Amino acid sequence: MRILLTNIKQLCQVEDSLDRRSRVAGADMAHIPCIENAWLLVAKGLIHSYGSMDDMPEMHADETIDAGGRFVLPAWCDSHTHLVFAAPRDQEFVDRIKGLSYEEIARRGGGILNSARRLNETSEEELYEHSLRRLHEVMAQGTGAIEIKSGYGLNTEAELKMLRVIRKLKENAPVPVKASFLAAHAYPVDYKEDKQGYINLIIDEMLPKVAGEGLADYMDVFCEEGFFSVADTERLLEAGWKHGLKPKIHANQLHYSGGVQVGMKHRAVSVDHLECVGDAEIEALKHGDTMPTLLPAAAFFLGIQYQPARRIIDAGLPVCLATDYNPGSCPSGNVPLLLTIACTQLKMTPEEAINAVTLNGAAAMELHQQLGTIATGKKANLIVTRPIPSLAHIPYDFGNNPVEKVIFGGKWG
Repeated sequence: MRILLTNIKQLCQVEDSLDRRSRVAGADMAHIPCIENAWLLVAKGLIHSYGSMDDMPEMHADETIDAGGRFVLPAWCDSHTHLVFAAPRDQEFVDRIKGLSYEEIARRGGGILNSARRLNETSEEELYEHSLRRLHEVMAQGTGAIEIKSGYGLNTEAELKMLRVIRKLKENAPVPVKASFLAAHAYPVDYKEDKQGYINLIIDEMLPKVAGEGLADYMDVFCEEGFFSVADTERLLEAGWKHGLKPKIHANQLHYSGGVQVGMKHRAVSVDHLECVGDAEIEALKHGDTMPTLLPAAAFFLGIQYQPARRIIDAGLPVCLATDYNPGSCPSGNVPLLLTIACTQLKMTPEEAINAVTLNGAAAMELHQQLGTIATGKKANLIVTRPIPSLAHIPYDFGNNPVEKVIFGGKWG
C-alpha cells in the first residue's frame, strides 16, 4: 500500500537521513525542522520519501490525499502510562477537593492500594477489553507509541496478569507498546510491616517469572519517601539488570528523594516525574544519557508544584513529556492537552513541547531509530491535523482534538 500526501501546509520534524538525532536537548529544543508546501510518500508501512511540492517527482500511489491546509507530524510517543487498570478512582478526586492529600488518601487504603484491590477482582479478559478501549482512545488523539506499566497487582499472579494484558495489547495494537515491570509501586497490605519481605518477593519470585516469560522491557521503581528508599531501589534495579530489564524510575515527585541520582548511577533509560529538581539533580543529569521525563498533567490534576522544565532545558538538557495516564493522579492520556499544560504552566514553547513528545518521547522508549521524526525508512506513524493556521495552534486550541487522521504502520488508523 502506497499513500501519497500532497499539498501539506507544513511537514514537521523532518530529518536528514544522513544526520539522524537520538534526542534533542537544550536550546535545540526550540527548533522543529519543517518543509512548507510539502509532499510525503508512505510505502510498505515506512516513510519512503518526501519533499517540497515545487519539485515533486512523478510517482505511483494506491491512494493520493490532498492535505491542503493541514500539518503532518510524527505521531506522539507517550513513554509513561499506567493504562492497564481495572476501574476509575473518582471518589478520591472528590476527597482531594475536600482537602485530603495524596498521602492521606494512600494511608486510608486509597491510591495504588485501591487500584490493586480492584485489579485483583477483575478477570484478565475484562482487563484487556478495558485497556484496549483506552488504547484506541489515545491513538485517536495521535499517540503512535506507548509505554505501559504494571504495578496495580502487588502480588505475583496479579502482576503477571497485568503484564500478560500488556503483551496482548503489544501483539494486537498497530502501534509499538513497551512494558515496564513496576511491582515496586507500593507495599501491599500483607507486607505493610515487612517491607523487606515484599522486596524479596519481587526479586526472588516475581522477577524470574516476568523475565522467564519475556513479559517486560524495563524494571521500574517508585523511589519516594514512604515508598521505596534509595537503598531499596538500588537492590531492585540491580536485580532487574541481572534479568535483562533496563531501569526506569519514578523519581522526585513529592520530595527530593535521591531518585534522580540513583537512576543515573544505574544507567536508567529515564527518570520520571521530577517535580523536585535542584542543583544536585541538574548536575547528575548532565553525566549520562538518562532522559528527564516530566509528567505535568499529573501535577495539574493533583494540584502540586510543576516540574522546572525551563531550568532543565536552559541547563542544556533534553526534556521528554509523557501523560502518566492512570486512574488516580492523571486519568487522561490526552497528549494535545498535555502540550497545553506544558506551554502554559511549565513555560515551554510549542516547539519544545512537541519535541518532547516526538523524538524525545521515542528516545525514552528506545524507539528513536524507528519513530519520532519524519525520516526516510522510519515507521510511518503519522498525524494529519485538521486545517490549522500554525503549529502553535495545537496547544493553543486546548480541549479540542487537533488530529483529523492518523496513519499507523502505513495504514489509516
